[in-house]
Formats: sequence, C-alpha cells, structure tokens
Amino acid sequence: MPQPPSNALSMDYLNSVKKQFAYYKLLGEQTMDQLPDEALFWQDNSESNSIALIVKHLWGNMLSRWTDFLTTDGEKEWRNRDEEFEPDSQTREELMARWNAGWACLFNALNSLSSEDLQKEIFIRNMGHTVIEAINRQLAHYPYHVGQIVFIGKMICGETWKSLSIPRGNSKGYNAEKFAQPKRTEHFTDERLR
Repeated sequence: MPQPPSNALSMDYLNSVKKQFAYYKLLGEQTMDQLPDEALFWQDNSESNSIALIVKHLWGNMLSRWTDFLTTDGEKEWRNRDEEFEPDSQTREELMARWNAGWACLFNALNSLSSEDLQKEIFIRNMGHTVIEAINRQLAHYPYHVGQIVFIGKMICGETWKSLSIPRGNSKGYNAEKFAQPKRTEHFTDERLR
C-alpha cells in the first residue's frame, strides 16, 4: 500500500495544481478576449466544435466532476454530456457565465481539500480514483480543450494573433533574459499569474 505523502508535499501538490489550472484558465480567457463575439460561435464544419461548445463541455464536466467531489460519483446523474455539444448560448455573456461557473466549482472543491484528502478514493463512472488521480485526470483533460480554444483563436485571428507564450523569433532573447536572472525556485506560472 502506498504511503501517504507528507503534509508539506501534499500542500505543495495542491498549490501547484491550483496554479496550473489557473494558468490554463488564463490562456482560455486571453484567447477569447482577442476574438469578436461572433467568432466564439464559429464552427469549421459540422463535426468540429466552436469555442462556445468547448466552453459548454468544460462547464458541464467541471460541474459534474467537482460538485460534492469527495462524496458523490464524478459523473452526476443530472449531467447530459451529449447536450454539451449542442449549440444554445448566443452571447459572450452567457458563454463567460458558464466558463466562470465551471472554474469556480473546480477552485471551490480544490480549496476545500486538505492533505489528508489526497489519498481518499472517489469514483468517476464507478471507477475508483485516488483524489490525486482524479485531479491529474482533469489536469490533463482541461488543458487539452483549452489548447483547442487557443488553436481556434489563432486560426481566426491569423496575423493579428497576440502570442500567449514566447512569440515566434523571440526564443533567443527570452532565454537570454531568463538566464540573466539568478537561479530561483518558483512555479513556472508565477510570472504569468501575478
């Protein structure tokens, strides 16, 4: 049986995942901020998802997974996953309300966890996960979809796209600036989330 992590290590893990989730939330928002309202609902073809549909899916998943996180199955009976891929929102305001509600549910659940909770078992569709496994599962899932949002945003913006990381052709200067600083310990998202 695995040994539970120390309290300090557990809290480091929780703080790290909160920062990573916040970072991907920020990337999604910085993408949507660059787009006109109608672009949020654009679909390349009938099999592709618009940014609005991706947001709706993330919202549905987040509410399902993180509501009563420690006590009920992560796939709630009230969730209708198939409906998440049917267009219904018409405005940026509706879209952002879902976006913010989903992330609020996630952060409220994460903020309620203690180090002792991390080895507890929870279920998603009757499959057991430690809390760490369940968090890691979503930490892989949400950036996958945020990456789709960013990709769609870049396609729509074209040459007007404002890079969310190191702009093309600037790697050498960026690295020179980083290596000119003293070695330090901080989370890779700290400078972006300040």
